[in-house]
Amino acid sequence: MTLREKLADRLHINDIRLLAADDTLSAREALYGLIGDSEERVGYNALWVMTHFASSANGWLATKRDGLINQLLACNHVGKKRLLLTLLDRLSVQPEDIRTDYLDFCLAAINSSEPYAIRVFCMKQAYAQCRLYPELLQEFSAILEMTDQSELSPGLKSAKRNILKQMARAK
Repeated sequence: MTLREKLADRLHINDIRLLAADDTLSAREALYGLIGDSEERVGYNALWVMTHFASSANGWLATKRDGLINQLLACNHVGKKRLLLTLLDRLSVQPEDIRTDYLDFCLAAINSSEPYAIRVFCMKQAYAQCRLYPELLQEFSAILEMTDQSELSPGLKSAKRNILKQMARAK
């Protein structure tokens, strides 16, 4: 059975762990190559497996940052968006990693009707990018203030509170 055929089926956590345990470059590349598959389940399952990679894979994952962002910006599948953001959240952000289209996406999603998990990840990713530049941090702070106008889930409140603590410590 090919990797694509495995990913086209329903996966259980043991299947995921087994696929993620293959720490070879060729296995990682094969999974990465399937995230944009025309069959949604294949792409979703490939991403799900990738979220179970060991932290030692983060270096390799960082080389795929632009591709992951491109997939995210073109994605309409809520589950795939969440998994893509999960992967991007594992990576540290340096000034050369900032992409305005991705930053705009994250900032816009904070006060959107996206599911809570996506909004939380976007809040975290927007802060990770904005913290590097004072002028961006001011814009980010203004967007965070706008969240006071709506009812926030406990997860969004917690993420906002943690980010505000980090911002206060950085001053």
